[in-house]
Amino acid sequence: MASAREMRLRIRSVKNISQVTRALEAVSASKVRKAIQAVTATRAYAGKAWQVLTHVAKQPGRENLHPLLTKRDEIKNTLVVVVTGDRGLAGAYNSNVIRFVTRKFERYEHPIHFIAVGRKGRDLMIRRRRNVMADFSNLPAAPSFADVSAIGRMVVEEFLQGRADEVILIYTDFITMSRQETVMKRLLPLEVNGAERVEHFEHHSGPSAAYIYEPGESEILDEIIPRFTGLQVYQAVLESQASEHAARMIAMRNATDSALELVEQLKLDYNKVRQQTITNDILDIVGGANALAQS
Repeated sequence: MASAREMRLRIRSVKNISQVTRALEAVSASKVRKAIQAVTATRAYAGKAWQVLTHVAKQPGRENLHPLLTKRDEIKNTLVVVVTGDRGLAGAYNSNVIRFVTRKFERYEHPIHFIAVGRKGRDLMIRRRRNVMADFSNLPAAPSFADVSAIGRMVVEEFLQGRADEVILIYTDFITMSRQETVMKRLLPLEVNGAERVEHFEHHSGPSAAYIYEPGESEILDEIIPRFTGLQVYQAVLESQASEHAARMIAMRNATDSALELVEQLKLDYNKVRQQTITNDILDIVGGANALAQS
């Protein structure tokens, strides 16, 4: 059994760790509130943009409207954008995303290359020998659309140049503080299934009305489709950041509670060691006194 001094040092060490985890929990709680505000502020616009894209993709002759809406006859290469965090101490947040990617693409029939958004995802995928072609790390705590627009431009460029026949986006969707889900969405060409994001919009039965473009169809579509595609990436980054902060706050709270429980257990063990030491000292004194009396 450890000595009383070692027990005191360990108790002090665990208390210091609990103070660190409590501070990290407070920081994450502050960040998650700001992240939730950013998500809710852009979710309505991003949802409406997705509705517009879906409506455009349902138009007759969608293949001739814009190259980003054209479905390739044969899928030869797949580009996957994976959004994770730059830091750890967030529980299973980052590992859940990579586990999801591994499960989905372990035996994929087409060559895959990845764009990693976040340092943790990049490191984990490189460790698993994935083909990571680009890395976007160290994004600001409150990223703007300009900070993320390079990802959207790269995705659009890869698809238009034919180096990717489909683009898939994987990120963590923020639902509640205690619930975040890893989701996968085909970004390009636009997938119209009538079920995706159905909860955000008002749907009407019957055929969709055709748009009238002013001043011109090609000018408008060339502007809004790449921009709205980049907006979906931006919204995914915001959702992932809110999920990361929420996961880190919960993980630090659990770590603080575990540290406090460990401190109580260590104090109990320390008191037992101290009591045993005092008992041994008393027995030594009594034994010495008896020896002197007998002599």
